[in-house]
Amino acid sequence: MSNIESEPAYRWVIVSASAMMLAISMGLMVNGISVFFIPLNEEFGWQRGSVSLINFAGLVGLAAGGIFMGRLADRTSTRRVCMLGAIVLGLCVLAAAHAQTLWQFYFLFFVGGFLGAGALFAPLIANVGNWFTKGPGLAVGIAAAGQAIGQGGVPFAAAILIGTIGWRNAFTTMGIIMLVALIPLAMLIRKPPHSASMSSSGGITQSDESPVPLPFNVVVAWLSIAVLFCCVCMSVPLLHLVPLIQDRGIPLEDAGSVLFVMLIVAIAGRIAFGKLADMIGAIQAYWLASFWQTLLVFYFVQIESLNSFYIFAIIFGFGYAGVMTGLLVCVRMLTPLSRRASALGIVLLFAWLGHGIGGYQGGLFFDLTGDYKLTYTNAALAGVLNLIIVGALFHTIKRRTASLILQS
Repeated sequence: MSNIESEPAYRWVIVSASAMMLAISMGLMVNGISVFFIPLNEEFGWQRGSVSLINFAGLVGLAAGGIFMGRLADRTSTRRVCMLGAIVLGLCVLAAAHAQTLWQFYFLFFVGGFLGAGALFAPLIANVGNWFTKGPGLAVGIAAAGQAIGQGGVPFAAAILIGTIGWRNAFTTMGIIMLVALIPLAMLIRKPPHSASMSSSGGITQSDESPVPLPFNVVVAWLSIAVLFCCVCMSVPLLHLVPLIQDRGIPLEDAGSVLFVMLIVAIAGRIAFGKLADMIGAIQAYWLASFWQTLLVFYFVQIESLNSFYIFAIIFGFGYAGVMTGLLVCVRMLTPLSRRASALGIVLLFAWLGHGIGGYQGGLFFDLTGDYKLTYTNAALAGVLNLIIVGALFHTIKRRTASLILQS
């Protein structure tokens, strides 16, 4: 009994360790390759569409790996799954420093996504949510804020490394840092006591029942379709903001610093929208963040000066950041405990596919047109589709809940 009573205090260790692991790993996998676009173009002559496929390969691996690793974490040890991810991801980044052809980059980032980052994101987020019976939105928001730190910090640091020691040595340095940092952090991860107890007893508790009047598969499918379009929208500024700014004649380090500022502000946004989800509901918070992102994303192509990019990055970054927190809390609140990591793996499959598709389309449209207007227009249109789908989910759940109340 004393162990169970003392265990909940450990939940903040789980949140902190998960946030740091997500910062290091997802900072590279989601948009870290953006600062390598022009260096790889200059050395090998590869077009941006082709280089964007490196990111796409990593996100496809992350998407597929998330399903497999999520189920594995539900059934076995989250710590062991995360340890595997830490080792594989670090080794793949080290190997990328020696790549000579595009297919080598594609292969290494796919494996790094499938067995590396795929073993980290869904299991870590599901585990964080499972440690909190009250205020899960805030906890998930803090953990997701770690990803925001990484998505800003990793590209910024990589840009400095590239300018100082070259892109190959930048990959080497990043791979070493990942191995040194991620492995000890993975050792801190464990499942909550109530989850372990339920698994060992094989019993079915209230938490195994559907939290909403929709079947599990329907909820997961609905969220998956929505987030596919959401992440097509989100991925464009994450992958193509740095080269867009460079096209304005602004140096790489300054361009990387704008992305860094945007994602530093996103830390506050992820936490704030996590708290908002606890207050007004997960779906409502997700819709509001998606509206913010969709409304503003096209304006990036209208900006010319570095100072204006900084100002707009702050405005955009706070609201867009709530999207991922809202999505993660939606999965936490709308799916049963016993299948939560699996649900996250499936939904995130479509999220990462959306990221990969949006990032690739951004590079392809630039290659076809010579500028980014079509790229950012496509992002806004995808955002509108996401808003429609999420709104329909909210009203369906609300209507069915009201119907059940009347029947009772």
